[in-house]
Amino acid sequence: MRKKITVIGAGNVGATTAHWLATRELADVVLVDIAEGIPQGKALDLREATPIIGADVALVGGNDYALTANSDIVIVTAGLARKPGMSRDDLLKKNYEVMESCIRPVVQHSPDSILILVTNPLDAMAQAAYKLSGFSRNRVIGMAGVLDSARFATFIAMELNVSVEDVTAFVLGGHGDTMVPLPRYTTVAGIPITELMDAATIERLVKRTAQGGAEIVAHLKTGSAYYAPSAAAVQMAEAIIKDKKRILPCAAYLEGEYGIHGLFVGVPCKLGARGIEDVIQVRLNPDEQAALLKSADAVRQLVQVIGV
Repeated sequence: MRKKITVIGAGNVGATTAHWLATRELADVVLVDIAEGIPQGKALDLREATPIIGADVALVGGNDYALTANSDIVIVTAGLARKPGMSRDDLLKKNYEVMESCIRPVVQHSPDSILILVTNPLDAMAQAAYKLSGFSRNRVIGMAGVLDSARFATFIAMELNVSVEDVTAFVLGGHGDTMVPLPRYTTVAGIPITELMDAATIERLVKRTAQGGAEIVAHLKTGSAYYAPSAAAVQMAEAIIKDKKRILPCAAYLEGEYGIHGLFVGVPCKLGARGIEDVIQVRLNPDEQAALLKSADAVRQLVQVIGV
């Protein structure tokens, strides 16, 4: 039997997620949105592309969660996008209402699914989904670290004029201004970037990474990033569907790891068929640990506002 992945939200992120999923032939795809006609039209358009790209998958769209029944993975992209001048925190209460409206029917129709959260503010929305779903912590995962690491890797490759394939970037912490890029664990063909560029250059790239989403919002004026966020979610889904046991940075619910309790924070995780199969703990120096705890505190302030 073929796998089934539901994408909630048929906006730019959701539709592009469905596109990446189809091109990789990972699973049949269901696209759900509250807007009538939008998920139906986008899913049909994508399905009509499958003969051209040679992707043998079914894509359907609709407004009824019954379509999503027995999904293996549910990727949640629904929510308001940031506008210029809007922080992720501004989105908090509105997008929590979105979580309330979509997580319960997901649980009803796909009680054994694994949730991948993309909606911002990411860490807080992952925590909301975890509490609303009642799922075990290995089955609720936030997409943040893959995207943040990809941005960091992009800027490093641009700075050094090297292939992105040779760059392995490492970012911990919450998704936003308090993220914690780790230069000494970030390498180019195995060489730490601390050996390849000076501290001032690294700091400049770290700051650009933390502002990566805002930089794109400033360019677009009326939208936010969607190509890279959707590709990141699909990389996570692929690791789960194919049971690849990949080590990827994800927002995970921590129960003492890194000295953090009861909170979603970005850390390296092993992703396989059961979702998060292990949280990888790396040794941090005092400054890195302090930065991670500061990032966790920022997440904690958000989840306290919505009571999760």
